[in-house]
Amino acid sequence: MNFEEHDIGLPITVLEELDQFKKGNDTKNFEAREFTRLLDKLAKDKSLQDWIPLNGKTRGSFKVVMEAGSGESALDANVIFGEKKNDHRILNAALRLKEEHPDRKVILVSKDINLRMKAKSIGLPAEDYETGKIKNVDSLRKGKIEIEKIDSELINHLYEDGTLAPKEVLKSKKPQPNQYFILKSDKNSVLAYYNSMEQTIEKVDKRPVSGIKPKNAEQTFAIHAIMNPEVKLVTIQGVAGTGKTLLTLAGALEQRREYKQIYLARPIVPLSNKDIGYLPGDIKSKLNPYMEPLWDNLKFIQNQYKETDKEFKAITEMVNKEKLLITPLAYIRGRSLSNIFFIVDEAQNLTPHEIKTIITRAGENTKIVFTGDVHQIDTPYLDSQSNGLSYLIDRVQDHPLYAHITLEKGERSELANLANELL
Repeated sequence: MNFEEHDIGLPITVLEELDQFKKGNDTKNFEAREFTRLLDKLAKDKSLQDWIPLNGKTRGSFKVVMEAGSGESALDANVIFGEKKNDHRILNAALRLKEEHPDRKVILVSKDINLRMKAKSIGLPAEDYETGKIKNVDSLRKGKIEIEKIDSELINHLYEDGTLAPKEVLKSKKPQPNQYFILKSDKNSVLAYYNSMEQTIEKVDKRPVSGIKPKNAEQTFAIHAIMNPEVKLVTIQGVAGTGKTLLTLAGALEQRREYKQIYLARPIVPLSNKDIGYLPGDIKSKLNPYMEPLWDNLKFIQNQYKETDKEFKAITEMVNKEKLLITPLAYIRGRSLSNIFFIVDEAQNLTPHEIKTIITRAGENTKIVFTGDVHQIDTPYLDSQSNGLSYLIDRVQDHPLYAHITLEKGERSELANLANELL
């Protein structure tokens, strides 16, 4: 529906590939079934070999395009690339369309960069699917602003009173909701944020959560967003070792009495093209290799206490009684999650639609925190501009229920920082 006045030729190979994905409970399985239903609804009693209007006569049409038969086309991708595979059948369908409509421009649209490269190599224009892409990753909200040359008396007032009028420190436009600030004078500095509900600049205090102390200003801001009861949606962006998952899990455990359960989830990116079903054991055994980083962070938090401490025992009890639960994202579709603290790790490996699906599950008193690094994509059809985390940060930045912070300083170890900076 996003192609407006352009006509869409759908290769028959795409329908065959969708047929392979129709069974299962993952997002791609639901989407495959939904797309097939949509196609059937649009076609009604018409032949898919004819051009069928998508959304009225002023918009584009679609049809299913068959692969060019042997000898029908001057170019055959199977011959050119020396192998019969679905990508080459899709190329042949595009070439057939080009020959059938010499007066029109035929463009191959695909999220598969290798397919686009092959198309261009045989003289076929190719483009990425741009819908849902943000223009510039570098322009994404960082969540904090550093302001210098503030009157030291204003900073002293903020320490004493806890609040300031925004106009006293911000000469420009109105700040974004839950925007964080580092305010500096020649003599002192203070951490603060903009409370859009009260329309005031408020002091942010450093506070430990579940035995974890913030090591820099950004971590302090992240904890504040995680602990702020007025904020229901949080995104934390940063490279490996900045403490995204650790701080979020520690904040959730600190608030365990405020929520019925804590859910931890990560997108499952299959290894070596092997889906999770290839792994041995039940669902818990299959998930464990993917969820180990979450368990590592939980053990780190637990080890801040002695085994005899009530906090240590409380974490063990939460796991045993499934008050703290690691769950696959595919299992939340169709559910209503009320009174849940929901942590989604590695959110950059989700599509914008998957992010929307997760957020629409939220019921009363549910808080969702997405963490990830928009530059570290493990899913083949996503990039830094099209992944769900980038899309979310870009689209909801002005909402008072939302807070974001980018963690820039690695705190895992000096060795980890060395790798991030030099390798």
